[in-house]
Amino acid sequence: MVKIISVEKGSIGARKGIRAGDTLISVNGHEIRDVLDYRFYLTERQVALRIDRNGSELALNVKKGEYDDIGLEFETPLMDKKKTCKNKCVFCFIDQMPKGMRETLYFKDDDERLSFLHGNYVTLTNLDDRDIDRIIEMHLSPVNISVHTTDPELRVKMMKNKRAGEVLSYLPRLTAAGIEVNTQIVLCRGINDGEALKRTLADLSAFSPKINSCSVVPAGLTDHRDGLPELTHFTPDECASCIDLINSFGDAMKEKTGERVFFASDEFYLRCGRELPDEDFYEGYPQLENGVGMCTLFIADALYAMDSDGDIALPAPRTVSIATGVAAYPMLRDIALKLEKKCEGLKCRVYEVENLTFGKNITVSGLLTGKDIYTALKDKELGDELFIPANSLRTGVGDFLDGMFPSELSELLKVKITACDGADELVSAVIGKGNDE
Repeated sequence: MVKIISVEKGSIGARKGIRAGDTLISVNGHEIRDVLDYRFYLTERQVALRIDRNGSELALNVKKGEYDDIGLEFETPLMDKKKTCKNKCVFCFIDQMPKGMRETLYFKDDDERLSFLHGNYVTLTNLDDRDIDRIIEMHLSPVNISVHTTDPELRVKMMKNKRAGEVLSYLPRLTAAGIEVNTQIVLCRGINDGEALKRTLADLSAFSPKINSCSVVPAGLTDHRDGLPELTHFTPDECASCIDLINSFGDAMKEKTGERVFFASDEFYLRCGRELPDEDFYEGYPQLENGVGMCTLFIADALYAMDSDGDIALPAPRTVSIATGVAAYPMLRDIALKLEKKCEGLKCRVYEVENLTFGKNITVSGLLTGKDIYTALKDKELGDELFIPANSLRTGVGDFLDGMFPSELSELLKVKITACDGADELVSAVIGKGNDE
């Protein structure tokens, strides 16, 4: 049963007399627990609704098009509370958060509904047989799963949840039923690497062709691990060995199925100084959100944006700056040099911003705070405009992780600030086209 908070004017629901405050009990005899039930059972053309209104039950029959919505709005997008993660993973990034950040950053979700709706990864420990049956019945595919290891005992140890090993049995159930899966492995030095990683990759290979992709990423370690298990960073040589192992399984899958499936994240390549693979290697970037191929795509998009404009003549000399994290600094510095050669009169400075909030070992731009950028740039020459990565800002709100807004940072640094999302947007903004088109 889910409460209706509003009914769209002129909608099917409004025409049938459904009101805000009513409670939806069932659709075509199926109990409605959340948004997945609602969307699935509402696809039928003939829909029988049971509504509770102040203790009285109403039965409504609706005839609709296959894809028509009936105009009901509910208290939350999930029509239910988010499922909280019950694990205590040794590598959990949220457990390593500094104090004083906005409250929502400390919430741990492990919700299969968000996997289907927004691409979140789940550990399966919040699911039971009824949930798996529903996924199969509705053919909710793909499922995004945080595997980490296929050794049941080791998974329990890593995730500190007694169900972490037994729920691995859901993987063959899902794939046997035709459900495709995307997987990720957070790699912890001395725990699930080496032979343990080899076993995991081999076990996942057995689910071919229903395993779409698998990313392997090193655990992110902040300076705020007080009271947490000791974890250390992979050395450059170890990063290279991880890449070789992962790519060996990728090569085997490529030969067997025509798709690589297994990918090491960009961070492994950057840490050991190995050249990044080309675009063809990433086969459409199936694991982009896990940091797989981001650098290759950014460089390709930047070069395309520069080439598409030919030689660029600026109306007047222009000096700008770019702020970025440590990991992306070499890449952006090279792009800036290419832009300067292409645009007479352009001076483009790139500044490497060390992460003081989370710690110097966190090098991605998406976790930079306003305070980090201010500290790094307060005494620098910034020119006419400063460009910052849009992924460091909260979607829909526009503030940094520490709550500072770009407008506040702009006042502190005395420079115009523009957030850029992607390489093509950055190139256009640097040459002065971003705000004109």
